[in-house]
Amino acid sequence: MATLLLQLILSFMFIILLAQNADCIWLNLPKSGRKCVTEEIHNNVVVLADYVVISDVHIHPTPSITTKVTSPYGNILHHKENATHGQFAFTTNEAGQYLVCFWADDPNQGGALSVNIDWRTGIAAKDWESVARKEKIEGVELELRKLEAAVEAIHDNLLYLKAREAEIRQVSETTNSRVALYSILSLGICIAASVAQLWYLTRFFQKKKLI
Repeated sequence: MATLLLQLILSFMFIILLAQNADCIWLNLPKSGRKCVTEEIHNNVVVLADYVVISDVHIHPTPSITTKVTSPYGNILHHKENATHGQFAFTTNEAGQYLVCFWADDPNQGGALSVNIDWRTGIAAKDWESVARKEKIEGVELELRKLEAAVEAIHDNLLYLKAREAEIRQVSETTNSRVALYSILSLGICIAASVAQLWYLTRFFQKKKLI
């Protein structure tokens, strides 16, 4: 009984952690133009996504779309045309905003389109059934392995956020220093211009023997 209770608690905790790494997104595509979603992901994270196109007016066959996934530095990770469903998977090697865009292949196909995206990253994208078969683990041991992976993912996220905070703080301090220097230079130029103007006017009035 105690073992079963422990397993239920571990499973519940894992589901909570898993929910933080999995998203189901609905996008309504415009007839022309594209619709995009972004997510900031740090380095060395597994990303897995399934998407399916749904015609809001139930046109058959379902109109096709084009899908394009790009990395923060503009590298194309996935590109598929004439698709009504698909999947993409990759491991990130760049930290930053990953962009996924969808657009209709033919704007004149008629009817509004929606795209359902099942987006999973990190531990949510891992095939735990294969891990269990490969390492011959099950029950509480498997749940502990899942929790260990979840804790590692959270720790990696915290380290990434800490590094990002340090970068942002450095940029802010650099910007503040430049603004302060610019303010001092502007003030110096204003004082110099005022002194030069006063000297010129004094000389001018002295030549005219007005003072």
